Amino acid sequence: MKIFPSKSQHFIGVDICATSVKLADVQRQQGLFHLKSYGIESLSPGVVIDKLIVDTEAVGEAIGRLLKRCQISANEAATSVSGSSVITKVIDMDMALSDIEREAQIRLDADQYIPYPLDEVNLDFEVLGPSLVGDNMVQVLLAASRSENVEQRIDALAFGGLKAKVIDIESHAIERAFKLMVDSLPYLPELVALVDIGHNQTTLYIAKNGEFVYNREQLFGGLQLTESIQNRYGLSFEEAMINKRTNTLPDDYYPEILTPFMESILQQITRSLQFYFSSSQYNTIDHLVIAGGSSAIPGLAGMVQQKLNVPVSVANPFINMTINSHIDSEQLINDAPSLMAACGLALRSFD
Repeated sequence: MKIFPSKSQHFIGVDICATSVKLADVQRQQGLFHLKSYGIESLSPGVVIDKLIVDTEAVGEAIGRLLKRCQISANEAATSVSGSSVITKVIDMDMALSDIEREAQIRLDADQYIPYPLDEVNLDFEVLGPSLVGDNMVQVLLAASRSENVEQRIDALAFGGLKAKVIDIESHAIERAFKLMVDSLPYLPELVALVDIGHNQTTLYIAKNGEFVYNREQLFGGLQLTESIQNRYGLSFEEAMINKRTNTLPDDYYPEILTPFMESILQQITRSLQFYFSSSQYNTIDHLVIAGGSSAIPGLAGMVQQKLNVPVSVANPFINMTINSHIDSEQLINDAPSLMAACGLALRSFD
């Protein structure tokens, strides 16, 4: 299973996370990227735990429903594994080696880079460019993941009617989507923080001139808000999720539940930025982008901007794309922050 495919094809981007499957179908029309279709299908609790697929059939059924609803005829897909389950390393190798020779050399030296037996991992590599070590050397990005992580996703896509052609790294997919929108940020900022607020994990990415140079994960996310709603109003997990999405909760929800959660997000962002500043030459950023499901909370971007005194935007990787006329533009703006990975995966069609 290739992480870096050699031949461009049309791939559907499929992002499998703890609470849902997200799908994006991006095509090129008249030289511009075009969002033909997208969809989000909820998953029951326990189907995906800690980014591991527990019930591949349930995920496959969700993918099948999405394909039908989005009227997608393509059958090849790109999906991803989380960065925490992937080992990546940049190594220097002889420029003169062919890909076959390079792979043979990597496998011979694999025990230097990978702490697992080779028969338990999926491994791939890509030449990045000239090495700083010498004129006859190149930098090679090596990526390896435990085979079970990869096979779970291949099986889930197969259940849904898709063939997995690319297994990407989640952070690489998000970076690819981020690059689509970075030129649209006001004043062309040099140093941008992207904060991805997921279900149970928030990740800070620092981008310098559009390239990710730092990331840090924290165990905090939208799950905390869901659990607060459950406890406050005596709802099941599914009921809490539905009421949270449709904003059909009692009047005390905003002051008693949502505002404290937004303040917790602000604390997490501040803490993550301080960690970055303490380990770098910088003590400020030029712009902050919030992504993930919770970033669409009304008023959150304004609160963060006011407290940090830094311009804040909500992520929209489709901002420079043409959009299919059947897509609800208002709903897309609400969903876009949580579609970064799905969008970035769909863009593998154009590598």
